[in-house]
Amino acid sequence: MKPSDITASEHIPYFGLYIGKAPETTILEGLETGLTKVLGILNTYPREKHNYRYAEGKWTVKDMLQHIIDTERIFSYRALRIARGDKSPLPGYEQDDYVGPSKANDRSFDDLLEDYKRSRGNTVALFKSFDNEMLAQIGTASGGPMSARAAGYIIVGHELHHMEVLLERYL
Repeated sequence: MKPSDITASEHIPYFGLYIGKAPETTILEGLETGLTKVLGILNTYPREKHNYRYAEGKWTVKDMLQHIIDTERIFSYRALRIARGDKSPLPGYEQDDYVGPSKANDRSFDDLLEDYKRSRGNTVALFKSFDNEMLAQIGTASGGPMSARAAGYIIVGHELHHMEVLLERYL
């Protein structure tokens, strides 16, 4: 399975942005490649710029990393519930409501990186546990359809989106 196999009936249009950024690989390959890429970028990112904002009101690099972690956890949870056949509608979430309360800027960058690695390890283990039937399950999230496999590719593409922003606007 590849992101190009995901149909429009498996997600709301907004999430097509992230699915479209995911490489033409399996979810697991995308998660593992993403981990390597993110760590490669962030481990070489200047430490004095961890609290840098490229404009007033924009997130810091720490905020962005925490946002990637939070989003991965939310979409992993969605994938779990959907893969298990839970048909309960799952609400959307407002990303900006999470940034301030996360207090990412009060944490060390090393702690955030460890949190990211642990979260990614849990996500990989979760998606390894899914078979094709589970991945094809469709539930409701953010007011529309979502398959478990779409949730996986959203995680992969969402992270790539933020790494592009980091490289374009923060470096």
